[in-house]
Formats: sequence, structure tokens, C-alpha cells
Amino acid sequence: MDYAKKAKQIIGELDQVFERLDAGSIEAFVAEIQKAKRIITIGVGREGLSTRAFTMRLMHLGFDVHWVWDDTTPSLGAGDLLIATSGCGEIGHIHYVIEKAKSRGARVALVTGDPYKKSAPLADCVLFVPASVYLGTADVVPSCQPMGNLFEQSLLIAFDMIVMDLTERRGMTKEKMEGNHRNLE
Repeated sequence: MDYAKKAKQIIGELDQVFERLDAGSIEAFVAEIQKAKRIITIGVGREGLSTRAFTMRLMHLGFDVHWVWDDTTPSLGAGDLLIATSGCGEIGHIHYVIEKAKSRGARVALVTGDPYKKSAPLADCVLFVPASVYLGTADVVPSCQPMGNLFEQSLLIAFDMIVMDLTERRGMTKEKMEGNHRNLE
């Protein structure tokens, strides 16, 4: 395999995704984060790994944020936000958790590669990442990569851009963020 050529092809796909990503949707997503009292995140598989990385950075920024599956995750209610990643837009147990969050009075921000599936109508905010995703049917950037790789990569990059935006908005410095980093290493 020509790895340099393949890398250029993948980077080209990512470039197309970010050309299509709607800035207004990102702004709405950032606004939901900023006004939340508490944030709980959920995702599965590789997109879940991207979501966990985002959760960690939100904590470094000083947000009261928790990963849904941790034993120490607190309750969710009015004024709180569930951030759910669901690439195909209808992952069964993620949809169930979205329903539970809504029934508890929390707001829901959904990040998805298919905003036309069953979870999107329940969300208060939908961030559509137009990247090829496993089991998705929306008009997205196609990929030479398997399954949902392009969506998962795009998700991590989009979340990192949002962290950079929130860092500026909150007046955080690298030193302040590092002060929130685990210090037991």
C-alpha cells in the first residue's frame, strides 16, 4: 500500500467534511454547553472514544461533566445537558438514554452523521457531522475507509475545535487547564 497516497485521500475526505460542517450548528452546540449546569456524555464504540476524549477536555476546562457509564456519574435534571453521539442516529440504548434524559427535564445535544433518524427529533440541538458513518443513510462525504472511520475521526477533530473555542470564550490558559489535569501520575 502507498501510505502517503492513502493519507492524502483520508485528509481530503476530512477536508470535505469540514467544508460542509455548518458553523451555526456548532455555535448552537457550544451555547448548549455554556448554559448547562451539569453535562453528561454518552457514545459507544470508536465514536464513544472520541466522546470520552471530549468529556475529559471539558473537565479540563472546568465544566461539571461526567461520562454516563462511570459509577460516580450523578443524576441529570432540569438545567443539565446530555451530549449524545449516535453516528447512525438510532443506536437503541443511546436512544433510550436520550428518552430518559428528556423525561428528567434535561436538554439533549445530539451529534450524528444521520440527522433524519429517530433520535434527532428528541434533541434540543443537533450537530450534523456530514461524514460517512456505519449504517447511516444521509447525504454525507463518502469514504474509502471502513465502517464509520471518517465520522469518528471527524468527531474527534470537531470536538477539539469546540474545546479550542470554549478555551477562548472561558478565558482559559494552558496552565489553568493543566491545573485540572489528573495529578496522580
